[in-house]
Amino acid sequence: MSEPVKGPASYFPSIEKKYGKPVDHWLSLIAARPGEKHMETVGWLKSEHGLGHGHANALVAYARSKA
Repeated sequence: MSEPVKGPASYFPSIEKKYGKPVDHWLSLIAARPGEKHMETVGWLKSEHGLGHGHANALVAYARSKA
């Protein structure tokens, strides 16, 4: 039996379902903004793309941890 997904990636299924785009779409948008601070990118996702705070925060945390 596989381990349950933990951390920011645990939000990915609900993000895809709610916003209708694959996680890779959001991660590529975040990757295109490398000079921003974490909360600047979270705010941008919320204001420009309508993401909720928890979803935006999880995506940015995941993307920054992989960069």
